[in-house]
Amino acid sequence: MVETVLRKRIEILADSPLVRRVTAAIDAVGITGWTILPVSAGKGREGLWHEEHVTGTDKALVLTVASLDKAAALADALAPILTTHGLLLTMWDVEVIRGNRF
Repeated sequence: MVETVLRKRIEILADSPLVRRVTAAIDAVGITGWTILPVSAGKGREGLWHEEHVTGTDKALVLTVASLDKAAALADALAPILTTHGLLLTMWDVEVIRGNRF
């Protein structure tokens, strides 16, 4: 069987104008990669929302995988804007192959 290593999968839902700030934080803590996925609609505590190119409130999901230490550093780096800018950050344990890449 292939050997796996425990890492954290991190997803950050953010308004599109904040994506550069999120990816800059990812880079700053030494996480080596990220992926940005467009998000077209959803529902939260404040109700339904959908992409809105006119007002610039469309959202994106930033996905990355990191070591436990780097995941904690990223959460600390983003903590000041999680509430003020309405970001949603989730992370959970995943097993990866070639753990040295994360």
